[in-house]
Amino acid sequence: MKAVLSRVIGGPSTLTYEEIPAPTAGPGQVLIEVAACGVNYPDGLVIEDRYQFKPPRPFAPGGEISGMIVGLGEGVTSLAVGQRVLATLGSSGGMAERAVADAKRTVPIPDAMPYDEAAGLTFTYGTTYYALKDRAHLKAGETLLVLGAAGGVGSAAVELGKAMGARVIAAVSSEEKAEAAKSFGADATVVYPRGPFDKDGQKQLAELFKTACGKSGADVIYDSVGGDYTEASLRSIAWEGRLLVIGFPAGIPKLPLNLTLLKSCQVVGVFWGAYVARDPAGDAANTEGLFKLYEQGLIKPRVSKKFPLEKGADAIAWLSGRQAVGKVVVTVP
Repeated sequence: MKAVLSRVIGGPSTLTYEEIPAPTAGPGQVLIEVAACGVNYPDGLVIEDRYQFKPPRPFAPGGEISGMIVGLGEGVTSLAVGQRVLATLGSSGGMAERAVADAKRTVPIPDAMPYDEAAGLTFTYGTTYYALKDRAHLKAGETLLVLGAAGGVGSAAVELGKAMGARVIAAVSSEEKAEAAKSFGADATVVYPRGPFDKDGQKQLAELFKTACGKSGADVIYDSVGGDYTEASLRSIAWEGRLLVIGFPAGIPKLPLNLTLLKSCQVVGVFWGAYVARDPAGDAANTEGLFKLYEQGLIKPRVSKKFPLEKGADAIAWLSGRQAVGKVVVTVP
């Protein structure tokens, strides 16, 4: 079979497109003919050995796929050959014509769900639903500020925030992305400049967020950007607000903790991958909830750009360059 492979530590340019032996399903596993592979921010980290998980090389990047089951391993009775499914693979294995997945992390998809949308559901919406529902306990009527609101997880946060009854303010880096965020359902938008920022720039950025959130501030801040944006957004948080730590494409921030004291607020980490491993039943219930929201038309993965399998490296480079609006997917003919 064909696959995109990471053989050495490095960026997308180090990836190769090769013919390799097809895998077989072991006990408790299924073999999936891949139709689409979602591209996510960790894919750019894992090939540089900067992610929490470091798979042995060579490996195919990509942790979420959709496709059809073509083989069952010993002991698998809950799934069947020919079923259309999505699966989470962990940190690798997705950018290939066939992939092996744990049967417990493989879920049949609705008949009406296209493969490209299915491949864009698990990481972004799974992370975000866990963040807003289980970590922030977002309530109807609260104000949600979403940083990086036009990207994969950001667009999911806008949609899920609206579905949960929040007032959603989308913070983005361009007018084009602001229009996209409005199409996802955002109630208001704020366009922030690109950093890094000096002291005056930090103050101006904080004022942008404060003005956008209003006098009461943001009850929940969904931070998928990091860097200088985190502290600036924290200055706009409401009393007893919750700042969700999602990711750091702009760098890992350092926060003055006096800000958390003054607002009696929380800084809350969100590690969805570890949650899935520690509480598979809870994650399965969340996935079921996401399917219901999808069938009700309240959420829909916004696949804005598709790359063929042989261009998988370009897909990771595109996402890592913070150019994506919505979800990026690699498709397999």
